[in-house]
Parts: sequence; structure tokens; C-alpha cells
Amino acid sequence: RPVTLVAVSKRQPDDRIHAALTAGQRVFGENRVQEASARWASRREFYVDLKLHLIGPLQTNKVSDAVKLFDVIEVVDRPKLAGALGVEMIRQRRQLECYIQVNTGEEEQKSGIAPEETDDFIVYCRDKAKLKITGLMCIPPVDEEASMHFALLKTIAERNRISNLSMGMSGDFETAIAFGASSVRIGSAIF
Repeated sequence: RPVTLVAVSKRQPDDRIHAALTAGQRVFGENRVQEASARWASRREFYVDLKLHLIGPLQTNKVSDAVKLFDVIEVVDRPKLAGALGVEMIRQRRQLECYIQVNTGEEEQKSGIAPEETDDFIVYCRDKAKLKITGLMCIPPVDEEASMHFALLKTIAERNRISNLSMGMSGDFETAIAFGASSVRIGSAIF
């Protein structure tokens, strides 16, 4: 199946963003809501096929702005955030695709739900928060073989009938694709 290239545009200057748009790239990933709003709000009217993914941590006080701007939220990682997103999507009448961020390496410094808690969290997100969970996302530890993390994410997805896997970045996207990634988040290799 085709793999979506999510061009990670955070901190990129306008001329590089313009070059990517001119080349036909329409799916972009951003880490911060404020930064993304400044960069993309005005471009939306010129590029109606633009699709924005939030790929960085989301604070609950930024949920309203995130739901307004983004098309996919890849960072659902805790019940409080899931609940806030569910309420805001109803309020704005925008049902966005949501991915659950899984902390496959169980690293303390990283966001994401622990692998063993993911099944229950998916049920919570779907049934209680009323989110449209269409994918899972992970960022493997830099000092470990990425393939085992991608395999774990794929196993969790299959068990929960989730088809989208956002995994793989500039250094490991080929491995991620081999393990079934439906989208890869590439920044430095593009820009």
C-alpha cells in the first residue's frame, strides 16, 4: 500500500516550505500549535488539499486551537487529553483522525502510553472520549534497534484493528516501511 510522506516542517524557513509546496508536497507535520498556526493558517486558502498532522506533545489548554488547525492528531497519549479532544471536536463539529502515541521504549522523558496499557486506552478513546482512532504512532529510542519497536506497534495495531501506523523518521523510515508504516515523518532528509 502507498506510504504517506509527512514532511516535518517545524522550524523550517518559509522558502523551504514554499519549495516543498511547489514540488507538490501537501502533508506536513508540526510539533507546536502556535508555530503551526503562524505558518499554515494563511496558506490554507491557497492549498485546499493541505493536510496537517500534529506530531508534537499537546497540552490540554491548546486543544481548541489544535482541533481548529490540524487534520490529524498523532499524539493522543493520556485520558485527560483524549477527553478534552473529544469534547472540543464535538464543539467545533470537526471529527479529526486521531493516532495514539505509544511509548514503545517506555522512556520516562518521552510522551506516549505504555505498550501494556494501549489496548485499554484505545477502548477508552473510542468509547468514552468518542475519538476516531485511526492510527498508532511511535518514536523508538535512539540507542535501540528500531525494528523491534515497529514490530511491537504493528502487533498492537493488528490486535486492535487499527490500520494506520505512523512510524519512521529520516534515519529509519526504510525499516519502518518494511514493518508496515502507512506514514513516515521525514524532516532533515527533505529540508
